[in-house]
Amino acid sequence: MTTGYVVKVYPRFSETFIVTEILAREAAGEQLAIYATRPTTDARFHPEIAKVQAPVTHLARPSKASDLFSSIKAVDAELPGALHGLAELMPLVHRIDSGDLAQGLDLARRVRADGIDHLHAHFANSAARVACIAAHLAGITWSVTAHAKDIFHEDVDERLLEELLTRADRVITISRYNLEHLSDRFPQVADHLHLVRNGLDLARFPYREPRSPEGPLRVAAVGRLVEKKGFDVLLDSARAARDHGLELDVRIAGDGELAHDLSRLAADLGLGDAVTFLGPRSQDEVVELLRWADVMAAPCVVGADGNADGLPTVLLEAMATGVVPISTRVTGIPEAVHAGGDGRPATGLLLEPGDRDGLTRALLDVADPDFPRAEVSRAARELVEREYDTARQSRLLSEVTA
Repeated sequence: MTTGYVVKVYPRFSETFIVTEILAREAAGEQLAIYATRPTTDARFHPEIAKVQAPVTHLARPSKASDLFSSIKAVDAELPGALHGLAELMPLVHRIDSGDLAQGLDLARRVRADGIDHLHAHFANSAARVACIAAHLAGITWSVTAHAKDIFHEDVDERLLEELLTRADRVITISRYNLEHLSDRFPQVADHLHLVRNGLDLARFPYREPRSPEGPLRVAAVGRLVEKKGFDVLLDSARAARDHGLELDVRIAGDGELAHDLSRLAADLGLGDAVTFLGPRSQDEVVELLRWADVMAAPCVVGADGNADGLPTVLLEAMATGVVPISTRVTGIPEAVHAGGDGRPATGLLLEPGDRDGLTRALLDVADPDFPRAEVSRAARELVEREYDTARQSRLLSEVTA
């Protein structure tokens, strides 16, 4: 079976999990193709992009109404019954813009020409809308992986999301939290809803026994500089921890709309000598940062617009390499990072979102020589191997969508 991946932007610097998944499926011998609905605007790319063998097609987005009519005429000529199929999609079509419709028509024709048997979209956004239209008109199956922003953000069109998830042959999501949430929210999709976690290529993240901190506590944080990452909480807590006598070296990798605000906050808190903003970093550079770090801080919060992280990939990377994670109870994070109890060993420190005092205490605790870092780190690595190995998760995805 040849599977076509439909994504909004390709390549995208912040979506390493998609490339990791594609590479794992190719390594297993699967035939893939990639279709993107938007051009990339990223200035940097991870080296792993060059390893992808799948051909990449960027679908043109029409600029005028006549282009849409031309697409309808072309698909009708090449795919018998396409107009009838389009009529069946009207509950979906009337809720989307003409650009998504035109790209879906274009993809339907390409699917036939490229010999695609199944379409898989990442995120229940424009990628899923285009995949839904194309698969229906071409007479093939399709699936979608729902993540976080595409289901939790306040701007999500509830009726449109319901239509997409109902029409998909398989709905995949990345955490038990999401699975239960979507089952409760859309009971009609429960029979074709599956859990497949985002995975890591564990060979790229070898485990190293953690060392007891010497000198300043080395704190790494990685992610886009946006509200949901909670980096303002980290800065406040770093200041408070320093007031308690803890020396820190905090390094934050990433870029985003809050870059200026966070830099100014660090200065206002007197953290200029303790906090370094590294800018965006490649996966190889993140590996180097993890080798340096004692702690990975991911103080995620739910944004005012409902936006939240599903499970930051860098948390899994830290856990795989033996770096102690500190994070929060946001969506699927507690499935990877938990403080122990209920028969489970601790794999990190878990706080309530926005808990500045809690994060301060966590930093002080991890810096204590008596903190059981070896036990926590080993348990974290074992959990990642068991639940987040990309070879295993990608194989599961293939089985679920076959």
